[in-house]
Amino acid sequence: MQTVKYENDTSFGNLELLAKQVVEGFITGLHKSPFHGFSVEFAEHRQYNNGDNVKNIDWKLYAKTDKLYSKRFEEETNLRCQFVIDVSSSMYFPEPKKNKLTFAIEASASLMYLLKRQRDAFGLSLFADEVLLNSPAKSTT
Repeated sequence: MQTVKYENDTSFGNLELLAKQVVEGFITGLHKSPFHGFSVEFAEHRQYNNGDNVKNIDWKLYAKTDKLYSKRFEEETNLRCQFVIDVSSSMYFPEPKKNKLTFAIEASASLMYLLKRQRDAFGLSLFADEVLLNSPAKSTT
C-alpha cells in the first residue's frame, strides 16, 4: 500500500467543506445546528409569547411596530464524520495501481484534511469480512 502525504499540498487550501444537512454537536463550529439559542448569527424574529425570555425582546422593533417580538439566533456546531472504507479484495479492481481502494483512500484523506482544517471531528473504520480498525471520531484540537 502506498503512503500519500497531503500536508504540503496547497490544492485544498481555499476549499471549505460545509455540511449539506443540519448537524448536531457540542462545540461551536461552522455548521448549522437544529437547535436555536443565543449566538452571533441572527436567525429571525418571532412574535413574543408570555413566558419567553425578556432578554430576547427586540426593543427597537417594538418602538417601530408597537408589538413585542423575540429575536431567535442560530447555534453553530461542529461536524462529526466517520469514514468507513472497505479494504476487502474486491476493492483492488480493475488493476493493482489504479483501483477502488486507492481512490477511496485518497478521497478520504482529502476530506479528512478539510475537516482537520475546520477543526471538525473525524474517525476511520476499515473492514473486510470483519472490522479491522475502528477509530472513533475525534477532533484534532
